[in-house]
Amino acid sequence: MKRTRPKKLERAMPQEVTRYIKREVERELWAQSAGRCQIGGCNRILYKSPLTQERLNISQRAHIYSFSKVGPRGRGPHSNDTRALNDIKNLMLVCRDCHVEIDQKKDGGRFQAALLLQWKREHEKRIAIVTSIDPIKKSTVVLYGASIGDEKSVLQANHASQALFPEWYPADEIPICLEMSWEGKDDQPGYWSMEDLNLEKGFDRLIRPRIAEGHHFSIFGFAPMPLLIRLGILFTDKIPSQVYQLRREPEQTWQWSDEQHRADYKINAPRSYRHPPALIISLSATIARHRVTSVLGENVSIWELTIEEPNNDFLKTREQLSKFRQTVRRLMVQIAAKHGNDTPLVIFPAMPVATAVELGRVRMPKAEMPWVIYDHNNKTGAFVKALEIGGKSNE
Repeated sequence: MKRTRPKKLERAMPQEVTRYIKREVERELWAQSAGRCQIGGCNRILYKSPLTQERLNISQRAHIYSFSKVGPRGRGPHSNDTRALNDIKNLMLVCRDCHVEIDQKKDGGRFQAALLLQWKREHEKRIAIVTSIDPIKKSTVVLYGASIGDEKSVLQANHASQALFPEWYPADEIPICLEMSWEGKDDQPGYWSMEDLNLEKGFDRLIRPRIAEGHHFSIFGFAPMPLLIRLGILFTDKIPSQVYQLRREPEQTWQWSDEQHRADYKINAPRSYRHPPALIISLSATIARHRVTSVLGENVSIWELTIEEPNNDFLKTREQLSKFRQTVRRLMVQIAAKHGNDTPLVIFPAMPVATAVELGRVRMPKAEMPWVIYDHNNKTGAFVKALEIGGKSNE
């Protein structure tokens, strides 16, 4: 007669733990990670080769608390309930390189359980936010990054894409780049005409077809002011778009602040309107009036758009940018009323990137007076004529 083990004794004996992970757990792990490595800063796609792009599974399942008693980070709170080691809460979907990195030291090194759990939460939260966005909230990311003097572009596709969430999400994994490959500098002959032509051709080739398809656009720029204004003119305010500003404090980001920030724009009109008009835009820095008269002469009526304390990091919110657009529209009406729509307006800008693009977007091609845009040259220290908009030139 076959003897059976008493039930009480059976429950008291430790259960054997295997590395087998249930299929439903693995499916959930793939879903929560969206098929990307969950280690902070990696985000590698795990369902295709990074070299050949062929479809294959390069994922590995990493334990946060170790499967082995002597493994990295130990078994922690699961020492008395080893069945939980293969639970979804203790697993991360990772690439091989990251798996080796987090497990290379016996005690886990700097990759302690608290850090891995934090990365898992942050990754899964991001995926949840992205997948919950309304499908109509797709936006085509546009990067325009011509050089500024000797400075190189700070635009990075992943930073730009992150700035869209949670209101929007990128329509494509790869953004549209209008950045040119020419190595010209803004103090060289032909720079402005070459940059302007390159921008217009790139816009016609890459942007206009998507405009016809009804795309929404998210615009990120890092370029000289005249070219950013020109980019805004090409987009106009009739094309659904949003413009972003790089903020450097308290940390560098393209995301708009949710806090309240004042933006008390001031319009300073000239004493007399009998001379041709010039507009100083003193937002990121103050432009002294003698710098305008040194270029245009004394017979000029100088308007000014400014704030109480111009600085290069004042623009932090969408509301401030919206108020800028409203102020500019009102200002252009005032200038045209005093000087006439056929009189060229000479513009001297010192302004944040986003305001430069929006200055161009609010321009009304058929109703606006011609613009002559100047730019500060770092080598000469003076303003030089950059672009002419309207009049006999192309819009």
